[in-house]
Order: sequence, then structure tokens, then C-alpha cells
Amino acid sequence: MAQLSAAFASSHSIMLAAQLEDWLTRFRVSDLRMPYFDDAGRKISYEDVLARAPGNMDALITAEAISRRFNEVQEAMLRMKEHVQSAKLDVLVIVGDDQYEMFKDEHMPSIGVYYGDSIRNAVKQELPPEEWYKLAQMRRLEDETEANYPCHRALALHFIENLIEREFDVAAVSATPPGQTEGHAYSFVHRWYLKGAVIPVVPIFLNTYNWPNPPTPKRCVKFGKALRELIASYPDNLRVGLMASGGLSHFVVEEQMDRDIMAALRNKDLDFLGNLDPRKLKAGSSEIRNWIVVASAATDLNVSWEAYTPAYRTRAGTGTGLGFARWS
Repeated sequence: MAQLSAAFASSHSIMLAAQLEDWLTRFRVSDLRMPYFDDAGRKISYEDVLARAPGNMDALITAEAISRRFNEVQEAMLRMKEHVQSAKLDVLVIVGDDQYEMFKDEHMPSIGVYYGDSIRNAVKQELPPEEWYKLAQMRRLEDETEANYPCHRALALHFIENLIEREFDVAAVSATPPGQTEGHAYSFVHRWYLKGAVIPVVPIFLNTYNWPNPPTPKRCVKFGKALRELIASYPDNLRVGLMASGGLSHFVVEEQMDRDIMAALRNKDLDFLGNLDPRKLKAGSSEIRNWIVVASAATDLNVSWEAYTPAYRTRAGTGTGLGFARWS
């Protein structure tokens, strides 16, 4: 029988692929155009966010403070890679989201499972230095030629067939469409945490970002419980890992919410996670849904390592709550 041997959660923010100079100066320009929402889920402007920012933000965005946080997350990513590759997994199930990479508004599943034999990642394009944001995005792609990463088709089909039995209406995805590749939620894991290792994956998609059908936090809890049961019922002897890719709060850092979520992971408090207000899970914060799924699936394990960095980058408190966790 298969066993859930380890679980992980990691931010995949563009900040993790960016350079220190981007953190220090360039995000202060790009953040003027990012999408922001208030607590009721209504769109607001950067100026609105700035007007509501705490009075101590200047101290949090000095060059010294930003450099210290940059180094913290570089160390956290190295730790995560060590944890993933030392878990001796036979397969890694990646719970992530798609941002118009494989799916479009014409067909946007709430939940999808990829059951192809492999999944393709694109190769980088050459860009001028002034295209710093796109260059950071490109670091999630391949250096010279596109890659076709192995997937565990049998486990994916086991998920699909039995999720349908449990009344989850999942989209079944058999291949990357022509001209499309795996999204950044998955390529980030391949390029940072699985690099140099040959571990088949099962990509699971949650529509966290896009109106009108993101799953509710309660639905994410139920979905995680179903994954736990289905891993345990798979007949082959596999060491299975789970990875939540994305989050935490962004594009405004909601430090208290992030720390409450990290505490809920430690305490296995699924009631707290299931009762998160969906109106707070907008823009990048929507990816917290991926963490809820994995936390719900991993209740037989304990959080054995975690790291959290509130990565502020402007006087408005914009940035990303960069979180990492391991269950074992």
C-alpha cells in the first residue's frame, strides 16, 4: 500500500526567482500596477493601500532589512530542497494553481488532475536586462532545451476515478496542449526543489485566482482529506509526498493572517483553515487554498520545520508573505 511519507508547502513568488536588486528597488515601481483588494474583496488602488499602511513601514524597507529577508528566503529554499530530496519519495503530488498558462477563461476547471506520462516545461527566452521582471519569471524555465518531466499516470488516474466516486467533479488533463507548458507553480518546484532528482509528479490544479469558480476553503479541506484516503488506498508500495505550491499573502503582506495560518498547520486546526474568509483570499493570497489542501491531507504527520518571512518591499506594505513548511 502507498504511504504519505512527507508533505511540504512553499511559496513560489516571483520574489524567490528575483535578484536582490529587484527586491531593493525595482519592485517599488512594479507594485504601482499590481491588483489589490480590501477585506471585503473589493478592488482598491495602490494609493488606497498606502493610506492604510502601518506607520513603521519605513523601518521595514531599509536596504539592510530587505537584504536580511532576501538572505533568509535563500536559506529557506536550500533547506526545502534538502528536505524534499532526502525524503526518498517515489512520487510527489504538487497542488498548485494555473494563471492562464494551461487554462483560459473559456475553460477554467475548479479542480483538475493531470494524468499524462510527462509534462513539458518551456525553455528560457533571451531578454534585455531592463526586462527584469520577465527575466525573473524565466528562471522557472529551462536553460537550453525544453524538458519533459516524468509523471505518475497510474496514481493520477487512481485519484481521478476515485475523486469522481467521492462526488468531486474534477477535470482530467491528459497532456499539455500545443504551445503550452506546465505553469509556474509546477516549474518552480521542478527547477528549485527537484532539480537533479528524477521524481515523478502528479500535478493537481486548483483554480485559486479566477472568478467565478474557485473552491471554498471548506471544499479545500474536504479535498485534502480525500487525497489522504486515496493515497492510503493505492495498492502499490509507494512513498508519496505532497507539495503545496504558492502563497502566502500577497500582494499586500498580511503578516498576522500568515502567522495564524502557520500556527494552524502546527496545531492541525482544520476548522480555522476551513473557515478562512474567501474574501481575504484574493490575488496572490488565493494560493493559500493550496496550503489548506495539503494541511488537510497531512494530519497524520507533524510539522517538523517551518520558516516565514514577511517580505515587505514598499511603504504601502506590499510584498509577499514567504512561507515554507515540512511535515514528516
